[in-house]
Amino acid sequence: MKRLTLAAGPADDGERIDRFIAARGGISRGEARRVLERGGVFLDGKRIKVSGRILHRGNKVTVNLEEAGRGADAAPPLDRSRLLFADDWVAVVDKPAGVPSQPTLTSDRGHLPELVTALLGSPARLVHRLDRETSGVTILARTADAERVLAAAFRDGTPEKTYLALCARAPTPAEGRIDAPLGKDPLRPGRRAVSPNGDAAATRYRTLAVGPGGAALVEARPETGRTHQIRVHLAALGAPLLGDSRYGGPRMVGDLPVPRVMLHALRLEIDHPATGARTAFEAPVPADLAAVRDALVGPAGT
Repeated sequence: MKRLTLAAGPADDGERIDRFIAARGGISRGEARRVLERGGVFLDGKRIKVSGRILHRGNKVTVNLEEAGRGADAAPPLDRSRLLFADDWVAVVDKPAGVPSQPTLTSDRGHLPELVTALLGSPARLVHRLDRETSGVTILARTADAERVLAAAFRDGTPEKTYLALCARAPTPAEGRIDAPLGKDPLRPGRRAVSPNGDAAATRYRTLAVGPGGAALVEARPETGRTHQIRVHLAALGAPLLGDSRYGGPRMVGDLPVPRVMLHALRLEIDHPATGARTAFEAPVPADLAAVRDALVGPAGT
C-alpha cells in the first residue's frame, strides 16, 4: 500500500504528527519524519513538512509513501551470516531489528519471509512473529507440513522462548511471574494494555543486572505469545523497555540515544517438525543493544 489515510481521534488530540504517523501507520518515527521532509504528508489537504505539528481531534492525515520515495526503495538482502540453521524443513534466522515479520500496512516488500526466500532460493513460511523493532531468533517453515506442525506448536505454547530486555528500571519484584490478560488499549490505537477481559498472558522474568543509573538488564520468558506481551508486562511492573516510547520507555538516557526498542529474542527451544527432536537455537546479542547495555549496565550484565 502506497497511500495511508489516517483520522485523528480523541486520544490523538495534542499529539505530534510524526509520532501519530509512526504509531498509526506502523512505521518508525524516523521513517515518518523522512516522509514529512520529502513532502509526502498532507494535513486536511494541505502539504506539511513540520514533524512537530500538533494534531487535533478530527484532523485527516494523508501519507503518500510513493511520493516520499518509499514505494521505489528496494529491500536490502538478508546477510547469510543471519542464517542460524537450515535443512529441508526449517530455516532459523537472526532477524535484524527494523525488518517486519510480515507485510505491513505501509509496504508488502522487505518482510522476513521474502528475504529468507530470496536467500535460500525456495519458499519460507512464517509461523510466529517478532515485532518489527525486535531482533533475534525466528524459525520459518520450508514445507507445508512443517508449517502446519510449527504453527500448532506455537498455538499450544510448547516452544520455550528467552528474551533479553533493557529496561529503564528494574521490575518490581526483581524476579517472578506476571499473569495478566492483555487486550487492545481502548484509548490508544495500536497499543495493548492489561485488561481483565483480554486474552490470557503470562511471562516469567528475572533481573540479571542493574546499572548505577537504575537501568536494568532483564531476562523474559513468555509462556504465551500475545502482541507486545513482554513490553506491556514489564511496563506494568514499572520497567518499561528503553526505546519503547509507546509504553513509556525513554528514547534518550542522558546524552545517550536509544536507537530502538531494546528487546532481543535470544533463544528458541522447539521440537523439530520432522524428527520431533528438541532443538535449541541462539542469536548473538546485536551490536546496538550491546552498546546501550555496556553504557548503562555494563558488559558483565550478560
